[in-house]
Amino acid sequence: MEPHATPTDPAQPQRSLSVHGQQRRAPTRRLRDFQARVQDGDLDTYGRGGAVARLEERVADLLGKEAAVFMPTGAMATQVALRLHADARTCRTIGFHPRAHIEVHERKGYEVVHQLHGMLLGDHDRLVTLEDLEAVREPLAAVLLELPQRDLGGRLPSWEELVAQTSWTRDRGVAAHLDGARLWEAQPFYGRPHAEIAALFDTVYVSLYKGLEGLAGAVLAGPFDLVDQAREWRARLGGQLHHAWPLAVSAEIGLDTLAPRMPAFWQRAKELAAVLQDLPGVEVVPDPPQTPLFHVIVPVPPEALAAAHSRFVERRGLELFLYPRPTTSPRSSRFEVTVGENAMAVDPQEVRQALEEVIRDAVR
Repeated sequence: MEPHATPTDPAQPQRSLSVHGQQRRAPTRRLRDFQARVQDGDLDTYGRGGAVARLEERVADLLGKEAAVFMPTGAMATQVALRLHADARTCRTIGFHPRAHIEVHERKGYEVVHQLHGMLLGDHDRLVTLEDLEAVREPLAAVLLELPQRDLGGRLPSWEELVAQTSWTRDRGVAAHLDGARLWEAQPFYGRPHAEIAALFDTVYVSLYKGLEGLAGAVLAGPFDLVDQAREWRARLGGQLHHAWPLAVSAEIGLDTLAPRMPAFWQRAKELAAVLQDLPGVEVVPDPPQTPLFHVIVPVPPEALAAAHSRFVERRGLELFLYPRPTTSPRSSRFEVTVGENAMAVDPQEVRQALEEVIRDAVR
């Protein structure tokens, strides 16, 4: 998986634009939240009962699915779902975007562990389209769609396009699986209940630690029989934690306090993008943001940007991003802005001035 800190940045920022910034994730803060929430009845045993069962039922109901199962990681949740869809169809080929998390960040687990064959759909630099699906000329067990497409700046297809793509899978007996790690963030764009979005898919995975700021974990939701099989695979893959109640309780806190805030976070993302988009050489992707997540492309190589940002954090105590990423040009780089409560505490104009300062330092 990806790091949540820049190795070259030893400074300890007092404020951060990132939802993963340490300000809201420090252990002492977490313990205070837990003390106000946790009860002895929250105890589970190997994922049975307590807060884990309560969370599973709550997420299944929220997504309109028959059942749900807690998983220690999203990678496990999605790989297990795709394996079960493939087993049910006696077909080992699954289709997904070239920049899907399962392809880029999971070390080919779908192939090495589950003997699945991945078919890349469409182009690296745009969303999957219905035309990409119609161009497929071999059987597929499942199609995975990621909402939003994180490595494309949090882009989302239109509702009409999403319905068309999932209708294509349904008409052909192909399973549709949603990598909904950031479904909480995507929902305001569609303006539809979570269950209406999830209804387009046979199975849905949601993350508990990203936008919800939980400790860790994921939930996989779908039909009763598939969820029962997923529990078996959780045990086979070493994901049967003796006690997972702390992870479930922290997720419940996020569902109560942060999920309802996603429209406000999206609005702040649009405000941040608006003050950055006219900086010389700076590009916001997408413009405007479709979720509380977007990318900023700057005319500075990644190494120079990381060094200048590190110096800025030491001077100002404000973290603009966690780490820079390369682009197709060696003269530019990009970073991700992920808006949560951390970013709500920073004025957009201050962010603009901060980025100007970092860029000036980087190009000296």
